Amino acid sequence: MSLTTASKSRRPSLLRIIGSGLTIALLIYLLSQQGWEAIWLAVQNISWPVLVLTFAIMIVSRLAVSARWHVLLRSANMEISLTDSTKITFAGLFATNFLPTTIGGDVVRLAGAIQHKLDGTIATASLIVDRLVGLAGMALAIPFGIPSIITYFQQLTIYSNINSPWLFSFAATSSKNWWHNIWNKGIDLLIRLYEAMKYWFTQPTALIKALAITGIHMVCFFSIISLLLHGLHEDIPFYQVAGLYSLVYVITLLPISINGYGLQEISISYVFSKLAGVSFANAVAVALLFRTFTMIASLPGALFLPGILPNVKANKND
Repeated sequence: MSLTTASKSRRPSLLRIIGSGLTIALLIYLLSQQGWEAIWLAVQNISWPVLVLTFAIMIVSRLAVSARWHVLLRSANMEISLTDSTKITFAGLFATNFLPTTIGGDVVRLAGAIQHKLDGTIATASLIVDRLVGLAGMALAIPFGIPSIITYFQQLTIYSNINSPWLFSFAATSSKNWWHNIWNKGIDLLIRLYEAMKYWFTQPTALIKALAITGIHMVCFFSIISLLLHGLHEDIPFYQVAGLYSLVYVITLLPISINGYGLQEISISYVFSKLAGVSFANAVAVALLFRTFTMIASLPGALFLPGILPNVKANKND
């Protein structure tokens, strides 16, 4: 796959642009309804040592993501140093958070790989597998959130209006059509994913290593949220944080927002407030700090991106 094809396939659709605008607008509305003062007070209640520690853990998470891709590249006999793959990964993270949406993080990583004389087809496949391994890791943690989901819906059923069966009928009909479309698209996606992963099917050790590194990344994310909640005196079990954040992660994969902007913050706020009993103001504070730390941790990529951007533009013009 050429970089031009890859960049076109990753170019956000009008739906994502509109979705991003709507989710961000909704987030701003929810913040205003909750009260900016309450949210700011919640942020101020977190001590500086906790903030510094959570940011340090975020850096470790970013390094783990870099190491995961490096393992996949090396298992495919791609000659690249850990230092170079880390620089490329941070450049991609920076591009994802700060640059125009047509210059996505994966496009930057692919351009960086090609710049280091790596095979473009294998590099593209490695990026797909890298994301799949990350998704697989998060999926393993979702069951820890199921008890909270079941409890929430049991309470919802008890307090719902039993005189409105049409609502449940409408939801069932809508979900049936929705799942039919998802099924068809899923089959096509699985075929493409098989083509990307078939090389690594012969490299199970590399996949296991990548999944183990994903575990480090996941523990970092869960620890950050747990520490922020603890700083706000909202202590919930670590396993519950793991399950609920994994659910948030899956929600943010829905193709309705660019890089999950707005959608991630809304998801964290609602999931942790509704399913874990965290106050909405504190949940919003955690969501905003989490996004802020993620973006700041990617700033080192700005140092490495200028050397890669010319290759991005050159390949786009091919």
